[in-house]
Amino acid sequence: MGHTIREKQKLLNRVRRIKGQVEAIERALEDERGCNDVLQQITSCRGAMNGLLAVVLEDHIRSHLVDADEAGTHHDGSATEQLIEVVHSYFK
Repeated sequence: MGHTIREKQKLLNRVRRIKGQVEAIERALEDERGCNDVLQQITSCRGAMNGLLAVVLEDHIRSHLVDADEAGTHHDGSATEQLIEVVHSYFK
């Protein structure tokens, strides 16, 4: 996934923020905070994960499908199949 190297620092920063959000959920549970607080933190974390997925997925589509087609590069469909698998697993 060489195309992610261009945005490596931004992606790592997102992952680190998500890690902090997950740790906040853990602390909230340990501290026996209210359901509303825990649910809010969970939904925030889920939103952050969805944002990360969207960025990586968009870059994948642009790098392996759109740009490959525009450049006339023949691909065996493996990038397409991988994308389909990711989308299927996301909706499970």
